[in-house]
Amino acid sequence: MTLRFLFILALPGLLFGQGSPPSATSPLLTMDQAVSEAIAHNLDYLAQKFDLSIAEAQIVTAGLRPNPVLTLDADHLDFLGTHFNLQTNNGGPSEYSVRADYLFERGGKRQARVALATGIRDVTKLSLVDAVRNLILNIQDTYASAIAAKNSLDLAQDNLKILHDVVSINEIRLKDGDVAKVEMLRSEVAELDFSNSVRQAELQLASAKEQLRLLLGRTKLQPFDVGKDLRRDAPSLTHDEIVQRALAQRPDLQALLRDEQRAGADLRLQKANAKVDIQVGSEYRSQRITAHANTLGFFVQSPIPVFNRNQGEIQRAAQAQLQAQARTHALQLTVGNDVELALLQYQAARATLEKMEGAMLGKARDVRSISDYAYKRGDISLVEFLDAVRAYNDTMQSYNDARSDYAKSLDALDAATGGTTAGGKAPQP
Repeated sequence: MTLRFLFILALPGLLFGQGSPPSATSPLLTMDQAVSEAIAHNLDYLAQKFDLSIAEAQIVTAGLRPNPVLTLDADHLDFLGTHFNLQTNNGGPSEYSVRADYLFERGGKRQARVALATGIRDVTKLSLVDAVRNLILNIQDTYASAIAAKNSLDLAQDNLKILHDVVSINEIRLKDGDVAKVEMLRSEVAELDFSNSVRQAELQLASAKEQLRLLLGRTKLQPFDVGKDLRRDAPSLTHDEIVQRALAQRPDLQALLRDEQRAGADLRLQKANAKVDIQVGSEYRSQRITAHANTLGFFVQSPIPVFNRNQGEIQRAAQAQLQAQARTHALQLTVGNDVELALLQYQAARATLEKMEGAMLGKARDVRSISDYAYKRGDISLVEFLDAVRAYNDTMQSYNDARSDYAKSLDALDAATGGTTAGGKAPQP
């Protein structure tokens, strides 16, 4: 056994278990930075925010009073050359008038319009809060997927490095006549297989980063890197406390509760619209022929509610109010179901993670380490060594998936409650 062979044999032990070094060129993007950037720049959310400005403008419109109406009148004008004369044709006289009318709304219509527009604004604001909740969940889920992809890439690169060392050793053994040519070819094929795994892991990481970039609202391919740490905290609330918190602060549920009030305001507006309005006017009229006469008139107009008393709109608003109540009740059940599912996912993810950390990881590392050493000593075959490497790879990949699933279950639990249970941030509009 040559000195070169002994050096190569010792080298993997120094590198064993080490992943790829962090990128020195791409800035690190933390989870909190990703959430803040998405809220500030996500294109879909920015477009949805205009709904709030539109709703606030509708409040201004609802509170406006009707404009007075000014009428200028010139009647009986002698444009056709009749030449008005009391003795010959008794025509005319020409009349000039100025009239002003104003509509007095009855039944509190303006106040009801403002209340309805305010309700729409409040529902819109809560819908934006819910949009932030979903956006935060998408960011957290995508970020966790990116971390999982990065850990998978590190694992694949680590395995590739082990196989590369094996190929290097077998090249020396082949020259020394210690291994057959077919053994060398098998190790090279195995190295190629793990090279493909590295490329697939790189593609998964690039896809996760691209999806994250889209959520962040970045229009340019700005390079960034994600961390490696996933959430490991645990909710401190009991089951009943989590359910009560979800019912109290889920923004989509609060939006429907506010929508019930909006529907009530709409019903009051339609009942107010059934009240007839009164239009009051006054007119100054000037008559001129042989003498000059000025007159003043007053007018009151009001429709007679014989046929149309706004019955259809009142019925529609009443049914819409019942519909809003039914939707609220349905969503309350859905919120409870979301919390139950989130808790089940959290419990399953925690049990899987604890089992892997408690029993499987150490054994998988020991098996690969022993197999690596034994193969380089010639105590086991290449097939047995590759089986040990693949078993270790499968175990570590399952562990990475379990870590990602646990972090995602915590994020889903935060989203299900609409606030903070274990370190998540309450969404803000």
